[in-house]
Amino acid sequence: MTAIQANGIKIEYETFGSAQGKPILLVMGLGTQMIGWHPGFCQMLADRGHYVIRYDNRDVGLSEKFGQLGAPDVIAMATALSTGDPVTAPYSLADMAQDGIGLLDALSIDKAHICGASMGGMIVQSMAIQAPQRILSLTSIMSTTGDPDLPGPSDEAMAVLLTPGATEREAAADRTVMAAGVIGSPEYPAPPDELRARALEAYDRCSYPEGSVRHIAAVASQGNRTEALRAVQVPALVIHGKADPLVRIEAGIATHKALPNSELMLIDGMGHDMPEPLWKQVVDGIDRLTSR
Repeated sequence: MTAIQANGIKIEYETFGSAQGKPILLVMGLGTQMIGWHPGFCQMLADRGHYVIRYDNRDVGLSEKFGQLGAPDVIAMATALSTGDPVTAPYSLADMAQDGIGLLDALSIDKAHICGASMGGMIVQSMAIQAPQRILSLTSIMSTTGDPDLPGPSDEAMAVLLTPGATEREAAADRTVMAAGVIGSPEYPAPPDELRARALEAYDRCSYPEGSVRHIAAVASQGNRTEALRAVQVPALVIHGKADPLVRIEAGIATHKALPNSELMLIDGMGHDMPEPLWKQVVDGIDRLTSR
């Protein structure tokens, strides 16, 4: 893993495969480090001829932190969302999208395929809106357009989302295992010991719950991307689990409908995660897209 200056900030990244392969930028979701893209999944993409670049978003992992901007007022943010008023955020998804474009600049990559999961899907959508000339294809996984009229999370999933991040190591691992039981894929449950091991790895690498609050504010502040997505002409793939309780299947369908040159892959039994038994199906879809 390597740090580099991108968009004026420090971004930590790692690559898999040959630099001569098809470049694909992997963008992870809210409060989740780049190691959320499992090395086995990244290697599977690399084995298909991709030059895989995964990175830590700002405010998570080993990338630059923005503690100097302070923590958003969660109560004010919730009030604004309930009344339809604009949400004030320390930075936006557009800023986070520019981090990704800046990483491509720093790596001297003119154009790339981009793939994002959850909030990462929102970021890659924003990248395609802001810099379509840099994008070869877009894959949006378990994400949404930001349309406020779409169904929201289940009560149980919302409770997981709003549960404060744990600051103690074992408590953080407990929270991860609990969350996976609520929002994970019901037909592909991960072994608890595996979940715990990955949670402890993430905690030991960098525990920074404060950044997640600013990520939530960035998501809340952007609003509805539907109309902007209608102008995105790059080839796209929308992947969504039929059993996702956090970002409902309707959000994936709406994303597909908004992107004029997109295909839709709905996966039975998939929740708000990407379990290993589904990697091949997902990689097959991405590989077909990037080979067009």
